[in-house]
Amino acid sequence: MLHSNANRVKEQTAPHINQAIEQKSRDRVQLYSAHAPDLITKRLQRLDAEWDTERTLQTNFATLSLVGIALAATVDKRWALLAIGVPAFMIQHALQGWCPPLAVLRRKGFRTTKEINEERFALKSLRGDFADVRSTNDPKDILDAVRS
Repeated sequence: MLHSNANRVKEQTAPHINQAIEQKSRDRVQLYSAHAPDLITKRLQRLDAEWDTERTLQTNFATLSLVGIALAATVDKRWALLAIGVPAFMIQHALQGWCPPLAVLRRKGFRTTKEINEERFALKSLRGDFADVRSTNDPKDILDAVRS
């Protein structure tokens, strides 16, 4: 079964793990709601550097594929199975939003891009970044406020 891009990882993650990830985000937003804008800016910088599930999986898939190729070429041809198997999991993840390492990553707290952006936009809203949006209907101004 194919899942929508925005929610496919979340749909393939155990509910209690999703709830824990969401609660941590809520707790961080609550913590920063009482802080000065400069602290929110520092948190936003950390969010910009946070690796999401997709980036982490892509890096792991590529690394394992290269390791499998190198080991097949230098140690034993059977290591080629690793180089072949990893892309199969990559395809499964692309289509279904699930692959074996995903459960481990989610338990470790890795979030989707959407989950990171939810915290980002909540913090930007607290900082007042979208105050001017209420007074305009100009799509350019609205997009500029969201992109900044």
